[in-house]
Amino acid sequence: MYVALITVGDELLSGDTVNTNANWLAGRLADRGVTVARILSVPDDRDTIAGRVAAYADAFDRVIVTGGIGGTPDDVTMEAVADAFGHDLDVSELARADVEERLAEIATRIPDRDLNVDVDAEAALPEGSRPLLNGAGLAPGCVLENVYVFPGIPEELKAMFESVADEFAGERRSRFLYTVEPEANIVPALEEAMERFDVTIGCYPDREAGHNRLKLVGTDESALDAGAEWLLANVNASGTPVSREWGKPGDEGHDDRGRRP
Repeated sequence: MYVALITVGDELLSGDTVNTNANWLAGRLADRGVTVARILSVPDDRDTIAGRVAAYADAFDRVIVTGGIGGTPDDVTMEAVADAFGHDLDVSELARADVEERLAEIATRIPDRDLNVDVDAEAALPEGSRPLLNGAGLAPGCVLENVYVFPGIPEELKAMFESVADEFAGERRSRFLYTVEPEANIVPALEEAMERFDVTIGCYPDREAGHNRLKLVGTDESALDAGAEWLLANVNASGTPVSREWGKPGDEGHDDRGRRP
């Protein structure tokens, strides 16, 4: 499965907000074997969002759009996603009931605060979409064909993604090894391993830690294991071919969950 991520917000492009959502989503999707093929940040511009959503919906298995949903003037993502498919917005009765319930809960917590929320506007989703209720906030998300729309608030995004995480799955797998050898010294070995075992290998220097991290990626478990074993035998590296991340210098004998294998 190939997925594209579109993160919406002028604040991302101006540097006012760090794009932690894209990083978190990419990690969770990779854990599920999904290939994240694109990560794009776009402004709060309806035409720009619609154009990118339409293009990516045709090009990839899934598209995730985050940010720009809610009741402020710059929240135009829902309208843009509807535009991408030639749909109008329509009030979802399921989303409306959930928004009203959330507002009632908020009123009990802060009874002296008047909440001026346009419930119909908050519950308006692209026609034909499947509502995704916001268990950690107010604004609902939705699924329209292969496009998933999530909130931009991190805790709300995470909760909503987990509610549909099983809809994202792929065959991509990875192995990690670590070496203190300079990159220039191991290029021939990495090239030979990729050719021998039909895997891709990335080398990521970490000067602070004093080592390079090698990441082997493929869809064949046995090829990944064989490639990792071959590198262990031919490069001054540490690690094991059977766990996702293991063998960091200084932490030998533990896997990425902190347990001994």
